[in-house]
Amino acid sequence: MLVDCFNCYLSKALKRKEYNSVVDQFSGNLYGFALKFLRNQEDAQDIVQDVFEKLWVNRKKVGVDKAKAWMFTCAHHAMINHINRKNRKIESPNEWFSETVQKNAHFFESNQVVDRAVSILPPIQKSIILLRDIEGYSYDEIGGILELSPSQVKVYLFRARNKIKKQLKGLTELV
Repeated sequence: MLVDCFNCYLSKALKRKEYNSVVDQFSGNLYGFALKFLRNQEDAQDIVQDVFEKLWVNRKKVGVDKAKAWMFTCAHHAMINHINRKNRKIESPNEWFSETVQKNAHFFESNQVVDRAVSILPPIQKSIILLRDIEGYSYDEIGGILELSPSQVKVYLFRARNKIKKQLKGLTELV
């Protein structure tokens, strides 16, 4: 019985071929998620490499069927840690928007405005917006990645979209 349990445990472990397949399959989506979140190519590449390294180290604990959610969860946590380390001083969103609008009123285009509005969201809301609206994940998948219930995902998504609408409405009133 103990041997069967051990064999079952080993069968869930990622083998080299499965690891390579998972990396190939999800590297683009993972990099896109990190890039949209961090808005810096080098930081996004570092996060993705760290996730792949952690996946390799934990390959005996992560099954093929759970690898995608595990990687996105790991990336989410790594990005939050990265931001916390990098930005000890947090600027208020209203200060940022008013300074940016004054300096660069002619600079904004629709995609840039939306990107800026998303960038000031709290990390959990930002992740949910990116996973749902950019990457196209379901509420259940996002919940698995971020360790939330689907209803919590819906609430955070609703709040994030409302914040973005308010920011965009504020910009159109200024123009």
